[in-house]
Amino acid sequence: MATGRTDPERRDRIIDAALDLIVDEGVAGVSHRKVAARAGVPLGSMTYHFSGMDELLHEAFTRFSGTIVAVFEERLGAAGSPDEAREAVADLVHHLSGGNQRELILTHELYTLAARRPAYRELTRTWMSRSRRALEWHFDPATARQLDALIEGLSIHRALETEPHERALTVEAIARITAPHA
Repeated sequence: MATGRTDPERRDRIIDAALDLIVDEGVAGVSHRKVAARAGVPLGSMTYHFSGMDELLHEAFTRFSGTIVAVFEERLGAAGSPDEAREAVADLVHHLSGGNQRELILTHELYTLAARRPAYRELTRTWMSRSRRALEWHFDPATARQLDALIEGLSIHRALETEPHERALTVEAIARITAPHA
């Protein structure tokens, strides 16, 4: 186990361990002792790097939401036309619901926390705002908002559904939302 100043990645390891623990035990199962053990750091490192559990959870969920926003930016950044942007949105739905249980669990844990605690609600609003900004590279703000809700909703439904969801249905829904309005 590395110690003190010779371990500049300790804080990051603690955050990673907290996310892993949330996936395994839920937010309710996270404690300083469990995170320290999972990260392989002394218990005192927890209070050295974080003022408390709230700061650690906030940092962990901020990191997680940043990884999802990066996926949005990567997929939408590669789109060079409106049709490619619509395909990128369909890709996002299918990527986010494609069996990555870690992302699904972390998303649901964050949503549950946000439903109860204003600081996490603000974190989810920031996440939505960043996702929408990426969507606004190709769509007007009102359409971006609708697409963001569609991505979140379909991703959750697809991830929890036992029946397969056809990509064609996702593409059709995206086409309806992005169709020019008379």
